Amino acid sequence: MKYAIIESGGKQYKAVEGGFIEVDVLPVEAGQPVELEMVLLVADGEKVQVGTPVVAGARVLATSMGQVKADKLVVFKYSPKKRIRTKTGHRQQYTRLKIESIVME
Repeated sequence: MKYAIIESGGKQYKAVEGGFIEVDVLPVEAGQPVELEMVLLVADGEKVQVGTPVVAGARVLATSMGQVKADKLVVFKYSPKKRIRTKTGHRQQYTRLKIESIVME
């Protein structure tokens, strides 16, 4: 199984060929290709390459599947005896990527 650890938006993700990952919103339309160059590690079976900090010549090619939203997170602040009750919600937006290939040059 070939996989890579990539960095996008300050977070690290495990990208497996043929799999899907959800990263923070990227400015791409659905169906457009995406090239991720911050590859921190590439593993192909027993062969593992660790970058310092990135692997030279490694890229992950992906296709954008569109924007998705996470489940709603409800934040409720309550202070008894003071009549303070605030209810807010938040839905984080993500870009779903289909990993096409992991390229080593």
